[in-house]
Amino acid sequence: MTLATELDLPALDHTDPALRGERYRAAMSELEGHDGWLAANPFGFTVLDREAGEFFLRTRHAVFPGLTIAELFQISDGPLHEEIVRNIININGDDHGRLRKLVNPALAPRAIERYRPAMRRFLEQLLEAAAADRRLEFVEQLAKPYPSMVIAEVMGAPLSDAPRLHHWSNWIQRQFDPASLITERELIEQAVSEFYDYEAELIAARRRDPGDDLISSLIGAEDAGDRLSHDELRNLILNILVGGVDTSQSQLAHAVRLLAEHPDQWEALRGDPRGLALTAVDEALRYEPITPFTARILTGELEHRGVSFPAGSIVLVSAWHANRDGVGADQFDITADRPRARALTFGAGIHYCVGANLARAEMEEALAFLADRVEALSLDGAPEFGTPSGIYGLERLPLIIERAR
Repeated sequence: MTLATELDLPALDHTDPALRGERYRAAMSELEGHDGWLAANPFGFTVLDREAGEFFLRTRHAVFPGLTIAELFQISDGPLHEEIVRNIININGDDHGRLRKLVNPALAPRAIERYRPAMRRFLEQLLEAAAADRRLEFVEQLAKPYPSMVIAEVMGAPLSDAPRLHHWSNWIQRQFDPASLITERELIEQAVSEFYDYEAELIAARRRDPGDDLISSLIGAEDAGDRLSHDELRNLILNILVGGVDTSQSQLAHAVRLLAEHPDQWEALRGDPRGLALTAVDEALRYEPITPFTARILTGELEHRGVSFPAGSIVLVSAWHANRDGVGADQFDITADRPRARALTFGAGIHYCVGANLARAEMEEALAFLADRVEALSLDGAPEFGTPSGIYGLERLPLIIERAR
């Protein structure tokens, strides 16, 4: 048996602030060319292929390291501590399974259909509000406000609160970034506390007057006589907020960037918007995952492929590499006949993203809407990339668009 700590592995520091855009892609491609399934990172190991990635995401001997991060940063009380302890991603075993059974119906594909008309209405408002000329800063004018408006609709919150929901989501999401916990912890704590206060009023209102929204559905969620407790309810709502804004914003921006960089793909989408929009979403999720690294910490010694990993090892699963495994020629192609295996961008196993159906639906509606109304789009300068440590997004995406007549 070979010890993982004794292997001579290629290394990639995914926390390097300079690792973005073409430099990031070059570094990932270099690892892809390595003859092996494992690499090193500053915290432990990075898994580079699909089968091994699925193994570490699905094994019961590994957990998301959120509680370990809280312990390392001495987050032992207060609203952020409560949020971390009660976050569904940090809950395992029977409790996790029970929560998933209660929340899944509210976010199932059929349940999501009721929000599509609102998605189309928001997109219409945002495009109309954009400057009348040919230039569009896609992140600021569309990708950023759109998911916040959708989440407001889903939660049954006033649409005017969408900017506040974006603000809270953006800050609470930073709990997963160690650098932010060091320098911005008070602001993260404040965002959690403010959102708890805000949603308390929404929950109370829905108990008095239920509506056709997520909070009402979760209040009524029941399985074999078991209901969500108040604390479980409010933290599931917070989880859906945090997981449904920055992620959708970033993945949609990358999808549009890729289509702008590949005019033939935009033409294909324009030719069949409703038929190809969801395929385009899934290809963007595969080709440019906004969660390129998903972390797990081993709860005991674990062996895979003849390699032994010590208990406490931190393993990152690279969705970027796993999504390319077995694909062949790695091109962005929304018409390609891809393997049926699902991309690991939303994870796998019991912690597969609870809001994946909502995210895919809102991106599908956005791409179909744009393909109907924009004849051509191209980059109006270089996009500004974020870093892949956490959510890999775009700071700016300047476009030139030709609106359809």
